[in-house]
Amino acid sequence: MLKEHPEHLQILQNDLISVAKKKSSTPAFERAIWALEDAMSSFVSEARKELKAAQDTGDEKAIAEADAKERLMSRASWKHVWLNDEALWEYFQKNNGAVQ
Repeated sequence: MLKEHPEHLQILQNDLISVAKKKSSTPAFERAIWALEDAMSSFVSEARKELKAAQDTGDEKAIAEADAKERLMSRASWKHVWLNDEALWEYFQKNNGAVQ
């Protein structure tokens, strides 16, 4: 879903690596969900600011691009999109010892 936004994917990857490196009594999967929620929330906020800035310029092309990005980030932030992602869950199950 975010393949056209590698900078956002890198942020998500860095956040998940950070979760994996930190020791905590809270399960890693739960901490990963929190990290994803925080990152996605910031992506949506950033996209909304970009849309507002584009609207302020009146540039129809910039508005259309910013609107598309805002809609994408909003959809991607819906927890049900990635919370039930079997690959994510399987990763944490498989790497449980390494990601606690």
